Amino acid sequence: MTNNNNNNQINDGKNKNEQNWFYSETVKEHFFNPRNIFKTDSEAVEYAKTADGIGMVGSPACGDMMKVWIKVKDDRIAECKWQTFGCASAIASTSVMSVMVTENGGMKLADAMKLKPADIVKKLENLPERKIHCSVLGDQALKAAIKDYEKKKNNQEKNDYS
Repeated sequence: MTNNNNNNQINDGKNKNEQNWFYSETVKEHFFNPRNIFKTDSEAVEYAKTADGIGMVGSPACGDMMKVWIKVKDDRIAECKWQTFGCASAIASTSVMSVMVTENGGMKLADAMKLKPADIVKKLENLPERKIHCSVLGDQALKAAIKDYEKKKNNQEKNDYS
């Protein structure tokens, strides 16, 4: 689709003569088909009942918010689900992150705590410079979920010894 008023163009990715989609194919795939995302609040509420850790970062006031739920098995992230109010970059980067931490039997918690936005961006095959800050939402929410899990685990251990 092209809007020729004032030479402004809107690209639908189909016309080779127009400006190309400035995201990688991986970003595009994860934006249009996000993995491990909750599509409804009722899904998230139900999952929260059995989640081992929940992390939330961002601010609803500014529009960017990310929430991550994890399930842990044998000190590895067995499942990672999420929900966001964010842009295409935030959606794609969190989708990729959720795959990264659950593939191959799940990432060890200690390794997941070391995950950096640059690791996610690399897996996305790059992001525009002005969108890098969007990739931090997912890893920050993941770290908050891991900390929540560890706090719950420590509290449970204390109760077990009481």
